Amino acid sequence: MAFFTKLIMQVYTIEEISKKLGVPFKGDGAVKIHGVAPLKTAKLGQASFLDALKYRKYLLSTEASLIILSEKLLAECSTNVLITNNPHFVFAKLAGLFQQLPIRSVGIHPTAVIEENVVVAKSASIGAHCVIGAGTMIGENTIIEAGVIIGENCKIGADCRIWANVTIYYGVVLGKKVQIHSGAVIGSDGFGLAQSPLGWEKVPQLGSVLIHDDVEIGANTTIDRGTLDITEIGRGSKLDNQIQVGHNVKIGEHTVIAGCTGIAGSTKIGNYCMIGGAVGINGHIEICDKVIIAAMSGVTKSITTEGIYSASFPAIPINEWRKQAVAIRHVDKLTETVKKLEQLLMTEKTAID
Repeated sequence: MAFFTKLIMQVYTIEEISKKLGVPFKGDGAVKIHGVAPLKTAKLGQASFLDALKYRKYLLSTEASLIILSEKLLAECSTNVLITNNPHFVFAKLAGLFQQLPIRSVGIHPTAVIEENVVVAKSASIGAHCVIGAGTMIGENTIIEAGVIIGENCKIGADCRIWANVTIYYGVVLGKKVQIHSGAVIGSDGFGLAQSPLGWEKVPQLGSVLIHDDVEIGANTTIDRGTLDITEIGRGSKLDNQIQVGHNVKIGEHTVIAGCTGIAGSTKIGNYCMIGGAVGINGHIEICDKVIIAAMSGVTKSITTEGIYSASFPAIPINEWRKQAVAIRHVDKLTETVKKLEQLLMTEKTAID
């Protein structure tokens, strides 16, 4: 059986693109587009977009054959346009038309190890040197790349893509259209320990992991299994690379989390949240829906009101930082002085009255 990469050159007319994306165009609908590029460097036959106004200056010099922009900028553009109030979103959909992912042959590679009672859909693809544990089910059109390890009694839904060298422990459940990038580990033991005078006793991690439909998990991200319950990632959520999700964590729907964030166990994160890079989130707290947390923030308490939160300290010149550090050491003394002055003023006011 041949397992191969198949690349097909995609070319669309502007009219075809307009119909596929459901976005109106202005200009010559017969012009052909064969790819996408940044506004500054785009050439004839390529499409680009303008979202951030700091790139507005390139509208006059770009060679792009198609630009996605808002209606208020139409007068500044002399080439063909797609008109939308959300150029970045439409550009993402357009770029998807040109994405060249490897296409794998249907079937099971002869070097794969498939244990007993495994059900692999006829339309699925299992790559070289994969190991699929007993009782596991692989859904229709799912692609399992080379070197993936899937434990016993897992359920992998339809249209998933598991990239090379992912490890999925036993009993994990994935919905439809889940994508997991290389090196990720799903369902490893949570960090559960009980202390005694003799040392630490490991708490058995008896739960599992449930990942809902249309979730993407970045490279080298780790998602721990629950202790007694499940760790759960909601529908449509996207996790970047190198994120740690602790045991029993619940992440809501359509939440995005940037790289190097760590989420301690039993924390609940709501729907439509945006969490920046290298955020540290304490365990056993709740973050409500539609919360934005800035990069490098530390979240130690529950957040119950939607909005933007930041607890980071931006980098500043070292001399300025030293002055601030010295000032911070005197805050307690300054607070005590202010209290004494307040008491003195109150005493004087009482005497006058």
